[in-house]
Amino acid sequence: MALRPDGSREELKRAAMVAILASVAVVLGIVESFIPFAIAVPGAKLGLGNIMVLTCLYYFKGRDAVALIVLKTLLTSFILGTFSTFLFSFFGSMASFLVMFALLRVRKDFFSLAAISIMGGIAHNLGQLAAAALVLGTTSIFFYLPLLLVSGVVTGFFIGVAATYLIGSLDKLGLLQPAGGVR
Repeated sequence: MALRPDGSREELKRAAMVAILASVAVVLGIVESFIPFAIAVPGAKLGLGNIMVLTCLYYFKGRDAVALIVLKTLLTSFILGTFSTFLFSFFGSMASFLVMFALLRVRKDFFSLAAISIMGGIAHNLGQLAAAALVLGTTSIFFYLPLLLVSGVVTGFFIGVAATYLIGSLDKLGLLQPAGGVR
């Protein structure tokens, strides 16, 4: 996402929009830390910042979404967590990114944003469990998978619906164009 000294106005606009989306994602992550969702499903989160990730994937290139994910994960972890928080979140976010990126670019006409978000939520939980298995040196952590899959479906649906409304509002403003012909 580096902007060349002779960079175009469009590159500057893209960089600014990705920075804004990353900032909003961090703020949503902080707000989310005050919501006691984890009581119902220990370790599960709503993933409100992923509304911005899905929006970024819709409008910008994959590398822009990766930059947003790295910024969001680093900043949120520094503010709210620890290195293990960063590691689990990063693994989950990258797994989610890969699934959502592929679905948006390859099967954009077949899946709704809610369905893409659900699959991203499931991938996020699988990525986090893989990170936990690596850190803990055991696969017994996967006993938690069914509960996290349900959590991923539920939260993924709501994140996808929220992203759909946000993208619809942004489309009405006409400020952004979808990446790669996504519609």
